[in-house]
Amino acid sequence: MPRFVFITGGVVSSLGKGLAAAALGSLLQLRGYKVRLRKLDPYLNVDPGTMSPYQHGEVFVTEDGAETDLDLGHYERFTGVPARASDSVSAGRIYWTVLTRERHGDFLGGTVQVVPHVTDTIKEVIQKDVADADIVLCEIGGTVGDIEGLPFLEAIRQLANELPRGEVAFLHVTLVPFIKSAGELKTKPTQHSVRELRAIGIQPDILLCRSELELTPEARRKIALQCSVRVDAVIPAYDAETIYEVPISYHAEGLDNRLIEALGLPAGPEPDLSAWYEIVNRVKRPEGVVKVAIVGKYTEHKDAYKSLNEALTHGGIANNVRVELDWIDADYFVAVDASDRLQGVNAILVPGGFGERGAEGKIAAVTYARTRGLPFFGICFGMQLACVEAARNLAGINGANSTEFGLAADPVVGLMTEWQREGDVERRAPTDDMGGTMRLGAYPCDLQEGSLVRRIYGTARVDERHRHRYEVNSDYKERLEAAGLRFSGMSPDGRLPEIVELPGHPWFVGVQFHPELRSQPMRPHPLFADFVRAARQQSMLV
Repeated sequence: MPRFVFITGGVVSSLGKGLAAAALGSLLQLRGYKVRLRKLDPYLNVDPGTMSPYQHGEVFVTEDGAETDLDLGHYERFTGVPARASDSVSAGRIYWTVLTRERHGDFLGGTVQVVPHVTDTIKEVIQKDVADADIVLCEIGGTVGDIEGLPFLEAIRQLANELPRGEVAFLHVTLVPFIKSAGELKTKPTQHSVRELRAIGIQPDILLCRSELELTPEARRKIALQCSVRVDAVIPAYDAETIYEVPISYHAEGLDNRLIEALGLPAGPEPDLSAWYEIVNRVKRPEGVVKVAIVGKYTEHKDAYKSLNEALTHGGIANNVRVELDWIDADYFVAVDASDRLQGVNAILVPGGFGERGAEGKIAAVTYARTRGLPFFGICFGMQLACVEAARNLAGINGANSTEFGLAADPVVGLMTEWQREGDVERRAPTDDMGGTMRLGAYPCDLQEGSLVRRIYGTARVDERHRHRYEVNSDYKERLEAAGLRFSGMSPDGRLPEIVELPGHPWFVGVQFHPELRSQPMRPHPLFADFVRAARQQSMLV
């Protein structure tokens, strides 16, 4: 039976519970423990799939095709443990499950209530599918005191009482603000947050205290006294230059030691942090800088491209350079010549997205990269628009467009209506619900011999994660190839274009999938590593 660590947050949101869980998971792995990480979110959406990137940030997609919270991306990047659909659950999903059971008659006519029916379902979810783990780190979304989070807190309180003593630990992430006018750190917000938890029936074992300034011994003693924890269980969490420094700093403050003690487990070997030190060294002391323009739709909200941002950092780590990102709203190019804004960049990336807004600006960026010989990387929607650009400007198909925007004279990109998944045929129609109806999760792709991507991957077949509703129309494949575009990656049945490239160009690749979802600091994705290599080479030519 695994042990459970419940991570809650107090005072304010955005304190970094997800990053704390990920960093702690990596430390526990280095001590020899198998970990699983999961996220319980209090919002009523069934999943983040239909939520705006401006509100929620990116949607992270798992191997098994679940649309999940972006924190699962942190979990995978830090631990390498592939997330599953069961690792991201919302209150909406919980209530959906309860009400479906009620309609089915599973409660035998009883009154359905938050306690016990909702809380029992939450406890089932927490304990499901974790037999292969020694320790399960479970992050509770939101902030203590939020009404919608109360059923989750009640569920973990119950679970702590039901499981044997020592098999559950509570870690509370809080804030110790510095009041400039008073010239001192204030511990009262942390005290109130813990008091709120204790009123629910939860006593934290460890407090992870975010602070801009050093947490003084006096402040730690005061927090420990008022919150009923040991002084050495009051762990400071300071801002770091790079998130990959966090496991190092948490270990230095004793977080992993305190948690292992709280769970009554053997300490295990002292964690070897040399790999993290090497990554931090490469991030802080690179040999050079490359500038990559990201021409997208949600550029003012960087969390919308969280995994993409990190994957480019990983590409920089692989090449020992710092990747400087120039975020450009694609709408800019609708009224302005692209050459005006893109001078001085070493590479261009057009990421995924939905909807017509900004599409013509992205196409202008593709044209600039293609005609100037700049390394170009198109991901999902970016790959589709690269094909539209090639159709218009290389193949002379003037009416080329995507049916996502309406009727098109030449639908070079169209709605996916049928595809195969593990031998089964999946079908979709324009009238289907928006949520959960895309092509989601890992699918195989066969790479053409002699292609650039075959050289980069070093293998004939890859599996990559998808999240899209439209695809490049293979009816135009011959005309596009005759014009110079190469379809270098296809689905095994030969029906779905997965990768295009432009022979003779220094580096021009478009992929229908999302390779950023599989990139990790210790294992940079090969496409990002080679893209940054090409950008570095371009920077040397300037």
